[in-house]
Amino acid sequence: MSPASHSSAAPALEAEILRATRDAVIFADAEGTIRYWNDGATAMFGHSAADAVGQSLDLIIPTNLRERHWHGYREVIGTGTSRYGTELLAVPAIRRDGSRISLEFSIAILRGEGGAVRGFSAILRDVTARRARDRETAQKIADLEAKLAAAGGAPQ
Repeated sequence: MSPASHSSAAPALEAEILRATRDAVIFADAEGTIRYWNDGATAMFGHSAADAVGQSLDLIIPTNLRERHWHGYREVIGTGTSRYGTELLAVPAIRRDGSRISLEFSIAILRGEGGAVRGFSAILRDVTARRARDRETAQKIADLEAKLAAAGGAPQ
């Protein structure tokens, strides 16, 4: 592929990659309104792009965490910095059917003219099953340590 044809194909290819990825990819503007919602987000949360775009991020944020979320959101809008561009954030979220899922995600801050924050893109992964396995493993270890202690041994 020549550089010229690569350049002209890149926007279409990038759009297809974003649309088709299994992870959720969301963009929310500086006010927290969802402006982009890929097929992975539809599969993860149960809301179609037509239903999600134009809605507040409250669509997927559990009620009890919204105040903390919006405090952090406004802080990043004001400072233009966040550690979650390089570190994963683990949070619960809610699906259309009301069930809770566990997510890990990172964000990218998008800036407009003059450097003002336009909003955030986020790549989110459902880690609900892994977190359940981790809890099960931790419980098994605790049970084994209790049996060992009851038998007169001590965990090391």
